[in-house]
Amino acid sequence: MSSDSTFHTDSRLIAWVDHRLPIFSFVHEHLRAYPAPRNLNYMWNFGSLAGISLVIMIVTGIFLAMHYTASAEEAFSSVERIMRDVQYGWLIRYIHMNMASFFFIVVYIHIFRGLYYGSYKPPREVLWLLGIVILLLMMATAFMGYTLPWGQMSYWGATVITNLFSAIPLVGDEIVVWLRGGFSVGEPTLNRFFALHYLLPFLIVGVVVLHIWALHRFGSNNPLGIDAKGPQDKIPFHPYYTIKDMFGLGVFLSIFAMVVFFAPNYLGHPDNYIPADPLATPSHIVPEWYFLPFYAILRSIPDKLMGVVAMFGSILVLAALPWLDRSPVRSARFRPIYKQFFVLLVIDVLVLGWVGAKPAEGIYVVIARIATVYYFLHFLVILPLLGKFETPKARPQSISEPVLKGGGHAATATAKPMEKA
Repeated sequence: MSSDSTFHTDSRLIAWVDHRLPIFSFVHEHLRAYPAPRNLNYMWNFGSLAGISLVIMIVTGIFLAMHYTASAEEAFSSVERIMRDVQYGWLIRYIHMNMASFFFIVVYIHIFRGLYYGSYKPPREVLWLLGIVILLLMMATAFMGYTLPWGQMSYWGATVITNLFSAIPLVGDEIVVWLRGGFSVGEPTLNRFFALHYLLPFLIVGVVVLHIWALHRFGSNNPLGIDAKGPQDKIPFHPYYTIKDMFGLGVFLSIFAMVVFFAPNYLGHPDNYIPADPLATPSHIVPEWYFLPFYAILRSIPDKLMGVVAMFGSILVLAALPWLDRSPVRSARFRPIYKQFFVLLVIDVLVLGWVGAKPAEGIYVVIARIATVYYFLHFLVILPLLGKFETPKARPQSISEPVLKGGGHAATATAKPMEKA
């Protein structure tokens, strides 16, 4: 099924504006008539959910910034004032605070979906790289935002993370002083983190626009991992996928509302409701849950510099994925061995997250080291070898073939095997 990609309107005003500033034509082309593969499942909802989460974070963040005081003496009390005295301030803060966690949940699922269905493979390498840039900007924004309440975990988390840069040879100490604005975390640190926390989300919006631009250059990947070959393989984005996205959004917001109203502090740390005290170190410093796998990798290596390299390398190795995985088959549906290793990777990341929340001692260190080794082996060794030696299943010749025959698995039995590239 196809849709007319030309924008039409009966309004003379809209036609006049669109002729001089084609914003309505742009929206129609890219959000309404945009031809999408006809077999996208609900795993493709998470891209739009990530965009909606970003908008909610920006809107609530602007309102919070109106009442926040970026001062070492007033920051903690200003947050309490927002919670107690500002009308619906508690709701705005809980939405902002918990949406950060839900934003990461959505993005992590989005990334693992890309890993499973091979969305990083040619010709979508730039699309994937822009996604990694968005992830890095999200992490920087979340880290700086976590500092702003100026509680115990905020202060000591900022101290630990900024101190990591001291591991850089020759210039590490100077970088730490530059980041903090002084020799220790204090008011200059809080001021610059507040400014950057306010700025970076708008930078993320800019990269998201590039991400969508790159997506529409070659179109969305799909569960079969084969390119759409004509109008019979595509349907207009509206109303078919807008309805699907609205349903997913309803489920997402329902779960989110339950957390906000019934367990708003479940994903946080109780020590952050204690004012920052430079003279009282918490017994166990842990970051927010979405940083725990990377924190576990950092702590698993006894050498400080190598730990920092491994932590950042665990993210950057994702950027090299299009060139590490040389298999011509995108979707794990047709890669039986890869599918098994993908499950192991998911388990490995969950284990790293669990260990990252535990003290760096005893059996937890051993488990973290084993999980770290497997994480890098998966990307640097296993994937390149699978690309050479794995024999994929036969794939359908087009997207419409399994759709019309009642399912991808039934169609693959009669599909012709495709040669390896």
